[in-house]
Amino acid sequence: MSSLSTPAIVLRRIEYGDFDLILSFLTWEKGKICAIAKSARKSTRRFGGILELFAALDILCSSGRRGGLPVLQEAVLKQPFAAIRASIVHTAYASYWAELIDGWSEEGERQPGLYGLLLHVLTELSCTRTPADVLSIFFQIRFLVLSGHGPNLRTCSRCRRAADRIEGADLTFEPARGGIVCGDCRTAGPGRLTLSRGTLKQLQWLETMDLSKAGRLRFSPAAIAESLAAMEAFVPYQMGREPRSLAFLRKIRKPQATR
Repeated sequence: MSSLSTPAIVLRRIEYGDFDLILSFLTWEKGKICAIAKSARKSTRRFGGILELFAALDILCSSGRRGGLPVLQEAVLKQPFAAIRASIVHTAYASYWAELIDGWSEEGERQPGLYGLLLHVLTELSCTRTPADVLSIFFQIRFLVLSGHGPNLRTCSRCRRAADRIEGADLTFEPARGGIVCGDCRTAGPGRLTLSRGTLKQLQWLETMDLSKAGRLRFSPAAIAESLAAMEAFVPYQMGREPRSLAFLRKIRKPQATR
């Protein structure tokens, strides 16, 4: 790219040398990109302290010399989302979402659906209109669907029996099998989780619901616990590792802190 002007959200920032920052952005035009902000830590006049995690910006980047990182030339703050960074729990949730995108997305691949999803959950989290834990359930399942790794929530992942034909009040969810399994196909040992039929229906709804309706999300405490357990087991299995931000989130999360 010779130059790029696009809305962007800061996913990660790393101090580089004495004065520079290396930034990872999710952009509207190019998906995930990395760029270097020269002298960003030395001069407050150039970027004015706006290159903070989760901030929504309009950025202008130019190509780096000799094939190096693009150089951030200009940045205009659109949404600071400072309220998120004022809460350690909300920061932990937003960091988890940002790490998933930064670690799982290919650079330079335009993903407007993912950009819209992240902007939506950050907006809701900043305004505290929807509980953080419910937003995280919504983000994780939609992120998985958008990335092509969504769990199978409609049929047994092994024999393909429809969920409404599986007997019992509860269903078994096995991350290693890719989703729900019937009683005949479930395996013995660790790794099995339980989803009530009510929780399963809510997760199915989240897979396809319009973002404009996400503010109507209502989960019982039991459904939140089941859904978080399922998504936070499924995501690391798909990634092949546990995100560092998820381990931190689990340490600090308390039921009363996510409301």
